[in-house]
Parts: sequence; structure tokens; C-alpha cells
Amino acid sequence: MLTGCGEPPWNNPYPPERAGETVLYGSFGERPKHLDPVRSYSSNEYAFIAQIYEPPLQYHYLKRPYALVPLTAESVPEPRLLDAAGNPLPADAAADVAISEYLVRIRPGIRYQPHPAFARDDAGGYRYHALTPEQAGRLNTLADLPETGSRELTAEDYVYQIKRLAAPWLHSPIAGLMAEHILGFADLSRRLGELAPPAQDGERPFFDLRKVPFDGAEVVDRYSFRVRIQGRYPQFIYWLAMPFFAPMPWEAEALYQQPGMKQSNLTLDWYPVGTGPFMLTENNPNRRMVLSRNPDFHGERYPSEGMPGDAEAGLLDDAGKELPMIDRAVYSLEKEGIPYWNKFLQGYYDSSGISSDAFDQAVQFDAAGQAGLTEAMREKGIELVTAVDTSIMYMGFNMRDPLLGGDSERARLLRQAISIAVDFGEYISIFANGRGVEAQGPVPPGIFGHREGEAGINPAVFRWQHGRPVRRSVDEARALLAEAGYHDGRDPETGRPLTIYYEAMDAGPDGKARLNWMRKQFAKLGIELVVRATDYNRFQEKMRKGTGQVFMWGWNADYPDPENFFFLLYGPNAKVDGGENAANYRNTEFDSLFEQMKNLPDGPARQQIIDRMTTILRQDAPWAFGYYPKSFSLHHRWLDNVKPNLMANNTLKYRALQPEVRARLREAWNPPVLWPIGAAVLLLVLGAVPAMLIARRRERSSAR
Repeated sequence: MLTGCGEPPWNNPYPPERAGETVLYGSFGERPKHLDPVRSYSSNEYAFIAQIYEPPLQYHYLKRPYALVPLTAESVPEPRLLDAAGNPLPADAAADVAISEYLVRIRPGIRYQPHPAFARDDAGGYRYHALTPEQAGRLNTLADLPETGSRELTAEDYVYQIKRLAAPWLHSPIAGLMAEHILGFADLSRRLGELAPPAQDGERPFFDLRKVPFDGAEVVDRYSFRVRIQGRYPQFIYWLAMPFFAPMPWEAEALYQQPGMKQSNLTLDWYPVGTGPFMLTENNPNRRMVLSRNPDFHGERYPSEGMPGDAEAGLLDDAGKELPMIDRAVYSLEKEGIPYWNKFLQGYYDSSGISSDAFDQAVQFDAAGQAGLTEAMREKGIELVTAVDTSIMYMGFNMRDPLLGGDSERARLLRQAISIAVDFGEYISIFANGRGVEAQGPVPPGIFGHREGEAGINPAVFRWQHGRPVRRSVDEARALLAEAGYHDGRDPETGRPLTIYYEAMDAGPDGKARLNWMRKQFAKLGIELVVRATDYNRFQEKMRKGTGQVFMWGWNADYPDPENFFFLLYGPNAKVDGGENAANYRNTEFDSLFEQMKNLPDGPARQQIIDRMTTILRQDAPWAFGYYPKSFSLHHRWLDNVKPNLMANNTLKYRALQPEVRARLREAWNPPVLWPIGAAVLLLVLGAVPAMLIARRRERSSAR
């Protein structure tokens, strides 16, 4: 009963003195494995490091299609094209390009967060760079090194990080890709493997990468560096907006790679060092992680331009204000979805995704199929934000298969018939809670090359009726099947139903409904679908060997360029040859157009080629274009400047809060519940009455 003393609400998990602070509250489900930008490549890791590290470029928060803008760079660099002799070529050169040079100029005056790696003693030396193993072994957290320092960001820090990408002992997930594009990258990786001292007792001594020359990335002056790309690779500019290319001060590695530091988790994977608006001030993976405002942040302003409708939505109300707009972000560990959802409804988390279990409680669809909030959510002032993801889920046909593959008219008609019969609109409704849009081609909305409306439909599968695409009928699919020689879905040679094998990675109990649904889709055509369910590793092996027939897979954009989707169907990129073309599709005209398109700038010429490539794919049908997933998220009325940006990860700095509104509503939504105390007291009294009666009876009996 004493725990109820104090000001209501009594169940508030946060200290009352924090009520008026601009602290954003969120959660995480598991500890991020890598906070070192050389190795990190997952969304739960980017949620933290993208707020800490600053690559040269970033995506404009509000503009669509996604547009690159400077972050630490003075401008978005344009490539300088050179031939094999080093002579400059015009910007529109289509051939003879041997080298593309990107000169990146960063802004002076940017400083790193306060950190022990920069601390110096009275003599000017680094205070913590010469710790003994015994001293390092006594450290528990970074706070045990109390002195901190800072310094200015330089071009050398960016070059140092690019060299780290090539370091074989760091196992960067993009090292293989960069070896194909950055000049001399593979050779640098080999030399580093030979020059660097070996690991001792599981810890690798510090090796100063500044001493190793590298033609692919070199310092021009204090604020400029140059990256050389082999041939043309226009998509490289997008990598300059990813944490892989964020700066790394050599002092951080010198500190963390001292003997004894790793055993206390004093590494870049636990304690990042950046120039961004936030720094990680608490890393307790069993409880919470805290990002706090970087006191040395160089400053940035909220964008003053957006898209039509942004101003009306209040997304430009803070135009020109200094970033970041919150002081801290506290992320608590939540392994279970139901407690997290309940805390969101109580106002103790500021935003939330929507799990399948909570979907009907939060979202309802109107007669036109548009998603909206339920009455209970609207009464709380909760707001819904939706966005079509820059990704695609598709059904692939193995083009090496003797039945479904090849470029014969028979196989093409069979694939087209199946593409019509498998109703992904129904799939979205049943299995995705309506969170998806039927795909008409490989390029999702928000990416250059995607077309909306009637001009963007796939005429092989849909008709345009009443202002929207309508899937062609099963009768039309059966007619195509008959034209292919399979009347009523039967093999003309045996007279038996056509049998097709479906490679599934939905082996668990939750996947049974989806697999049964898929069987029914093929059964519409009289085709017998045999499901071969397996785990993901075995599924991948089948894809690599090209032994499957039909499969479902997906792709999420690395960067907002159509090349990142069309390359999934580029012939030389076949899965059996080690690429990502899981359908093993090859079309000479398509491949030729892809090679032209990938190096062109966005514009009418590129759009024309994309339209032709899309037409070829719709006719050949190596994929049944499934759907573009759609993300749904909720946030409370006190959280401002919320706009989905599926390319940018550094969006925390744009968020704004109204803590007074939050505190008031939390108190209103969580009044103290007193009746259990009264009930407990009543039960105690009632329970004591029989005892009192018995005691009184005994007293009277003794008196007699």
C-alpha cells in the first residue's frame, strides 16, 4: 500500500522530473550487433549509428522522389570522366571512360563529439593511448575514462574509413562490391592483409592505415578528398550517403585496439565516435540505450522546402529552426509486442509500428479500401502514417527450367497465365492486413522510372477500369493456358494435370495458410502445385544451383535508383553465376538496354529506356510482379515532423515534441486505480471476522 504514495499516475515508468523535457521514448527488440559503420548493415543498427555518424551526403527529408543533398560536404560532387590516358572526357561521354573521379569538399569547422580518444595530457600527448593491459582490464565502461576532448573533422578521416572498408580483418559486407568499382581496392585489401600485424589472443594491435598509400581514395588537402571509380558507376554517389562512408578518426581505433579493451566491450561496436547531432551516452543492451544531444554538433537547419501538401500537414512549421529539436532519445528493451503496444497506448512510447495482433484494434478500411484509424485511436489523437516501401515481393519463374523457362511462346503464355491467376490483391488483403500495393513492374513508387495511373499498369495482367487497375479474369488466364497447349491445365502428352513445384521457405506452422492459398491459386487453372518447403539456407542453395521452378522472394532498395531493381533481371547477373538474378532471366535486348540505362542521368531519355525494359519484362513474365509492401506506423499527437523517408536513416534530428501535452495526456490516460486497495482491505476485514468470532466464542467458553 505504501507504494501508492506520491503524485499520480503511480505507474509512470519515467522519473517525474523528466516530464517536461524534450526526450523521445522508443524501444528496441535486441541489441544491435555492430555499431561500427564499416560492418553495420541492418536497420536496427542504422537506427542508432545514422544519428551519430555523418557521411558526406544525405537524403532531403521531405522531397520525393528521393534527392541527395550535402551533409558535411559543401555540395553533391559531380564525376570527372577520364580516358585511359588520363585525358578529360565530356560529362555525357558514352564510351572510353576509364576513370570517374569524385572530388568531395567538406565544410570546415565540423567537430567530433567529446570522447576520451581525443583527450590530451599537459604535455600535449594522448592521455589514454598508452594504457597497460592491466589498466585496460580494470575498465568497465567508457565513462571510466573521465577526460574527453574533440577535434575538427578532416578529409583524412573519410579516406581512413574507405581504407577500413578494404581491411580484410574487418569483414565489411560491401568490400566485394567496392572491389569491383573503387580503383585499386582489391589490391589495397591484399596489401593490408600482408602489412598488418596478426591478432594476438583474439585482439588485433592498432595498425595506422594513414601510412598505406591508396590511389582509389586520397587526401587532396585538409578539407578535400578524391575517390576514383573504375569506368562509370553513377550509383556510387548514393553510397556517399550511407554510414559505410562516414568518417572515422584514427584516434578511435588507436584507443579501442589497445590490449585488454575488447574484453570489456570497449570497441567501436559498442561506443561509436561521430560528428552527428547525437552521441550514444548509454549502452545497456539488457535495459536501454540512450542517444543524447552532441554538445559539439556543428548545427543544421530544418528544411524550408517540401512537397505539395507538406505545409498543410504542418511539416514546414519548423522551417529554418536549428537541429536537433530534441535533447535525448531513450530506447528501452521490449522483447514482447503486447507490453510494448500497451505502453504505447498509455503514452509511454511516442510512436509504434502495428503488429498483426493489434492491427484490427488500430486500423480499419473504408468502402474504397483506404486505411484509417479506429474510433478508439482517433479519440486518443493518435495519427496514422503510411508509405509504400522501396521494395518489391515477387513470384519468380526459373528461366532455366524446361517447362516454365526459355523464350518459347508456349512457356511465355504459361507464365502469363499464372501471373493473372495468382491474385496478389487477395494475398495482401488476407496475409498482409492490406499493407501493400499490387505491383505493375519492378520499380516501386518513389524511385525514378515508376509510372502511376493508366500509363503504369501491366496490360498483360490488368485492365484499366473506372480509374483503377483491375486484374484480368481467370477465364482469360485459362484461354492463355489453352493457347499454350495446356487445355484445362492438363499436360497434352499424358493427359494428367500439369504439375509445378513451388520452392517455399515458409516451413513453419504460420506458413501453412499461405501455402494452401498458393495451391488454390494454381488450382484455378487446373494446375497441381507441389510445395517443397525447406529452411532458408536450403532455399538459397536451390536458388544458387537453379534447381527450383517457382518461388517467392523480395528485394529492398539499397539506394533510390532503378538500376538497383532492374539489375535483378540482368542476364550476366544470373543467380547460377553468383549474381542476384534469381530467375536466371536473359534477354539480349533487355540486357543491352540495361547497360545503356544504368549510366544515364534521370531524365526523358532514361525514362524512355526504362519504359521499354518494363514492357519487355511484362511480355516475357520472368516474374509475376507481386506487390510493393506498405508500412504503417502510429504516433501520438505530441510528436511532430513525422514523414516516412525510406532512404534516410538519420531522421531523429527532425523530430519535435510537445512534452507539456504528453505529460497532461499521460496523467489523464493513467489515473490511479484505487478500488483494488479498497477491495483488499475489505477482504482482510471479512477474512478477520470469522477469526474474531471464533476467538470471542472461546473467551466465552472459558468464562463458563
